[in-house]
Amino acid sequence: MSLKPFSEKFRLIWLHCLVWVSIGIISFFSMLQADGAGRSALSACNSCVFYALIVYGNINFLYPRFYQKKKFLLYLLGSIVLLVIAGFGRGYLSLYIRNEAFAAAPHWLDTWSHITFLLSVTTVFVLSFVFRLAMAYFTLKQQSEKILLQQSQFELRLLKAQVQPHFLFNTLNAMYYEAFMEAPRTALLIERLSDIMRYFVDQSTHEYVQLSTEIQFLDNYIALEKMRIQPEPELIFQRSIDDQRRIPPMLLMTFIENIFKHGIDKISGRNKIYISLFEKEQYLVFQTRNYLNRHADPRQMQGIGLKNLRQRLTILYGNDFDLYTTEENDEYFVASLKFPLT
Repeated sequence: MSLKPFSEKFRLIWLHCLVWVSIGIISFFSMLQADGAGRSALSACNSCVFYALIVYGNINFLYPRFYQKKKFLLYLLGSIVLLVIAGFGRGYLSLYIRNEAFAAAPHWLDTWSHITFLLSVTTVFVLSFVFRLAMAYFTLKQQSEKILLQQSQFELRLLKAQVQPHFLFNTLNAMYYEAFMEAPRTALLIERLSDIMRYFVDQSTHEYVQLSTEIQFLDNYIALEKMRIQPEPELIFQRSIDDQRRIPPMLLMTFIENIFKHGIDKISGRNKIYISLFEKEQYLVFQTRNYLNRHADPRQMQGIGLKNLRQRLTILYGNDFDLYTTEENDEYFVASLKFPLT
C-alpha cells in the first residue's frame, strides 16, 4: 500500500488543525484583556467547536447533499436548523461557563442576546463558503502538481522509449548501406522495413495522417509481403483520390493484412489481388478482391481484425460507415470499406 495518499491526507488534516488553532489564538487574545486568561481560553474553545460545527456541517453535509443536488428548500431548512443549534448551543454553553466559573451572580439572556447569537453564527456560515473555496483551491493545486509530475514522468519515459527505435533505425540504415552493393534486393527489403517501423513510431499515434502517408505505408507492407511469397502474387492497386486528404491511421491496413495472412494459396500459387481506393461523394471507398484460399487452415482464427476495425469505426464515425465482406461466385473474397473524409 502506498503511503503517498495517506501523507497527503495527513497534510490536509494538519492544515485544518492549523486554521482552527489560529482562530482559537486570535479569539483568545481578543478577549484576554477584558475576561482574563481562564475565561478567554474557555470561550475561545467554545467558539471554535461551534464554528467548526457550522463550517463542516455546511460544506461536508448540507452543501453536497442538498444544494448541489438542487434541493434548495431542504438546504434552506437544514441551514436554519444548523444555525439555531450552533448559535444557541454556543450562547448557552458560554453563559453556563460564565455563571458557574466566573460570575458573582447568575446572568440571564434577553431577546437581543439571542439575536446576537444567531447573527454571529450566520456570519460564520457565510464565511464557510470562503473556507470551502480555500479547500477546493488547495485540493486543485495538489491535483495540478500531481498531473504535472505525471506528465513530466511520462515525457521522460517517452524520451527513453525513443532511444531504442532510433537505435534500431540507425542500425537498419547501416545494414542497408552494407547490403546495397552486394544484395540490392535485400537492401530494398531493409529500406521497406525501416519505413514501416518509422510509420509505427512517428505516425500511427496521430489522430490523423495524410492519405499519401497511409498509401506509402500500404505500398511498403505489400512490397515486403510480395518478396517473401513465391511465386510472387500478381497485385493491381488502382487509386483515384486526392492523396492530401487526411484519415485516421491504420484504417486500411486490416484488409491488406487479411489477404496476406489468410488469402494467399501457397500450394496452388493462384494468387491475384485487386485493390481499389477512390473518393465518392465525400466518402473514401476502399475495396479488396482476391481468390479464395482453398488450402487455408480452417483452425485459423479469422475475423478478429475486422471486428476490431468495426469497433474503431463505430467510435470514430458512429453509424456513418459501411464495412462488409462477402464471397463472390464461390471464387473471390471481397472486402469493402466506406467512411467519410474530412
